[in-house]
Amino acid sequence: MGGLAGLAGLYSRYWPEDGLYNACTAESLPESLSENFLIQKAIDGLDFTQVWDNHVHVVGIGDQSKDLWVNPDLMSWGHPLKHIQLRFYLDASCTGDQSAVDQGYVDRMNNVMRDLPAGMKAMLLAFDYYHNEQGVKDLEKSFFYTSNKYAAEIYESNRERFEWVASIHPYRENSIELLKEAKDRGARAIKWLPEAMGIDPASSKCTPFYQAMQKYNVPLLSHAGHETAVGTSGHPDSGNPLLLRHALDQGVKVIVAHCASLGSAKDLDKGSKGSEKSCFDLFVRMMNEANYNDLLCGDISALLQMNRLDEPVKQLLLKEEWHSRLINGSDYPLPGILPIIPLKMIKRMGLLSSEQSLVLREVRKYNPMWFDFLLKRMIRWQGKGFSNSVFETRGHFQ
Repeated sequence: MGGLAGLAGLYSRYWPEDGLYNACTAESLPESLSENFLIQKAIDGLDFTQVWDNHVHVVGIGDQSKDLWVNPDLMSWGHPLKHIQLRFYLDASCTGDQSAVDQGYVDRMNNVMRDLPAGMKAMLLAFDYYHNEQGVKDLEKSFFYTSNKYAAEIYESNRERFEWVASIHPYRENSIELLKEAKDRGARAIKWLPEAMGIDPASSKCTPFYQAMQKYNVPLLSHAGHETAVGTSGHPDSGNPLLLRHALDQGVKVIVAHCASLGSAKDLDKGSKGSEKSCFDLFVRMMNEANYNDLLCGDISALLQMNRLDEPVKQLLLKEEWHSRLINGSDYPLPGILPIIPLKMIKRMGLLSSEQSLVLREVRKYNPMWFDFLLKRMIRWQGKGFSNSVFETRGHFQ
């Protein structure tokens, strides 16, 4: 009986309270829920014309558009872990049982945005292929691809709700030309995931691209820290946040995705023999450097996911002097993967009340992006929450 009781305790403690799969409710939030006093309290005082979610993925499998692609390994049970990962992503975006995944993803995203307060926008992320040292794309090492053209067209179809972020590999021969084209078409930033794209942010190969970014006043949104959602393609060290000093020293505004809140990396400031340090601690070190005050920011997307749910979010809640340099993002569609944002655990950490948790569980059934937003508005540590400036982010991109 003791063994069974132990298993029951583990089940109660760790099994996601809402199960494994997204409800994918197509209906809008009921009025009784949207007007709940806890939700109204959470959004009080915000100017939603300034609220831009800076981290919204646009993906598909290429069943309708040649501007979308995923590695065939993800489509096959011959690579079970990769395929299961893809199935969770499709479930999160409510396209897992649809014959037209590409259009289904866009339709669901439009429905999600429909429920959000007027003025609030999502910044849609393109994603470039992996490229080798010679600037040639390598499909075998690429995880997925979303063209700049595709992200821009969704933005152009609904400018009241969307902005867009281009993705350009800096080793490409025509990278600067592509940057200018993206800027002219309204791109607000450039998105990199160095480990998955084969980019060394400290390489001299990036220097001309950084100089062009500085010239055109285009920020860089770059992942840093350990990467789990997308493969590293043999470049795990590229997530070291210290490598982004090169961009900062060229005058580029850099937004560090997830505040480098996962994993460890070599302390390159100590030279080639530097010891391993927490990536988040390295990010904190850079944030504390006065010469980066106007250039370095952190993106708080994914901070409440299970694999990152630790001290970083508590420290950032308390660092009120940094809040004007923190930028909210949802990492959509990931908030739709129910197990990865464990409300029970967040509540046990003392960040959330039972009443708030119950309301958020209901919101998540209808709208994962709004759920993620409200969760970050509600959490508190030692009486401190994220300031309005963390959510009113439009000014960072204009």
